[in-house]
Amino acid sequence: MTAIFITATGTDVGKTFVGASLIRHLRQMGRFVDAIKPVVSGFDPDHPEASDSGTLLRALGLPVTPQEIERISPWRFRAPLSPDLAAQREGRHIEVDAVISFCQDAIEQRQDILLIEGIGGIMVPLDGQRTVLDVMMALQVPLILVAGSYLGTISHTLTALDALFRRDMKLLAIIVSETLGSAVPLDDTVAAIGRFVQPVIGLPRQEPRQTDERTTGTIAALDRIFGSS
Repeated sequence: MTAIFITATGTDVGKTFVGASLIRHLRQMGRFVDAIKPVVSGFDPDHPEASDSGTLLRALGLPVTPQEIERISPWRFRAPLSPDLAAQREGRHIEVDAVISFCQDAIEQRQDILLIEGIGGIMVPLDGQRTVLDVMMALQVPLILVAGSYLGTISHTLTALDALFRRDMKLLAIIVSETLGSAVPLDDTVAAIGRFVQPVIGLPRQEPRQTDERTTGTIAALDRIFGSS
């Protein structure tokens, strides 16, 4: 049984897409999986199904109800800003220790695999002093780093890795989520990052039912990571 923290090189690189894809894959493997995304910004309470939390719940096969949203994402903010700024807009403050405790409780109560999705990139501020990286350091669970395949992602990914490795964080894999419309092919990005670190897995942006050679390779790589988890 294990818990895994899903973080990213930045905002909007496909972290929730990766999380939902992993959930579906793990369920197909016969694993019992749950997921939490403690902090969410850009959350519209009138359309929770469109939120990251709603996407995770659908992948889990659970209803997108107020109770389930609250269960997996207690800290929700309307403004699509960094969590500290989004909280300020509402006259609120994120208690980082409470976020850490929430994650620790979920880890202790997990039945098999728990995925914890962060918010934004690894050093997005949660308050005036601490970032998502501080939460990951407190939890000390294995990480998956999500990157995009856009031009510039190689530098962003290596910079993020430097910050993680300097703190002796355990990295399970880098997943490169295909950036739609990018002039850089997904396979080229995977190969370039793979010259510096392994394993690197490319995840095509396509419907779950679609299968091609790239998808087959992705599934095989995921099986190697999770097969013994």
